[in-house]
Amino acid sequence: MKQPNPEQERFVDPHMSFARQIRAGNVRALSRAISLVENSSPEATALLAACHGAADSIKLGFTGAPGAGKSTLVDQFARRLRKDSERVGIVAVDPTSPFSGGAILGDRIRMGGHQGDAGLYIRSMATRGFLGGLAGKTADVCALMEAAGWNRILVETVGVGQDEVDIVRLADVTIVVLVPGMGDDVQSIKAGIMEIADIFVINKCDREGADRVEQEVKAMQSLAMEHTDWTAPIVRTVATSGEGVDSLHAEVAKCIEYLRSSGRLQKKRISAWRQRLEQMLREEMLLELEARGFARERLDQAATEIVESNRNPYEFVPQMLRELLRG
Repeated sequence: MKQPNPEQERFVDPHMSFARQIRAGNVRALSRAISLVENSSPEATALLAACHGAADSIKLGFTGAPGAGKSTLVDQFARRLRKDSERVGIVAVDPTSPFSGGAILGDRIRMGGHQGDAGLYIRSMATRGFLGGLAGKTADVCALMEAAGWNRILVETVGVGQDEVDIVRLADVTIVVLVPGMGDDVQSIKAGIMEIADIFVINKCDREGADRVEQEVKAMQSLAMEHTDWTAPIVRTVATSGEGVDSLHAEVAKCIEYLRSSGRLQKKRISAWRQRLEQMLREEMLLELEARGFARERLDQAATEIVESNRNPYEFVPQMLRELLRG
């Protein structure tokens, strides 16, 4: 049987050709694909579909308050992974520049010592108004990195508070980074962000107050409502010198093994995809509404009528949905 001509195949389905370049580890193709996804280009969905497959990367999320030293810790942890010849991808979620709308590239600057390392890829992303510590397309960017063969993906969130815990829906292992000397330590670690940790890191532990932070974490763990076979270990680090990074690496390995052997890794991924599918459906429905002429003008008109004429919004939305489903 005659083999297909690659150029002809590319002409027939450019997305598959592009996906093959990404799967082959072509960094330029990966960077271009990420830009298409971030900018919500029309071809982005087809490209993501073409890249979806059987890759099985481990995603590690690093989150915590601003100033906790997450970027330096991620940098050091990536170096440790590279010693084991792991292919490491880093997604550094930065605040959005008020001037360009892009990422303020603080994280990439701090991680600049990896230049020339073909086994490591760093991408900064702007939050672009999204809350929760991540950007809107972070999960899709991770999927592209996974397709390109990066078997360890480190995701660093922007500085987050108690309820900004989106990272737990993306990461297989969530690492909460704490630091002594930032005021009321209990307030900085309670509620949502306390509950999502698979591993706690007390960074800058050479500072006064590290013992107090560790004691408070242990006290809050003892009061936790849910008790499982895994209790989040507490690791002390000084990221600037690399102290404690080997211990963190060991605890991450233990956590991954526990998640796999207990079946929790699969359950976490199923739950994450369940939520992502809901989000994707919402986005597609809004796009479909716009394509059918509902768009902003009709929504603007409805909003005006709700305020000025007391139109019932709880009737308007089901009406739009019925019209959409009728096709």
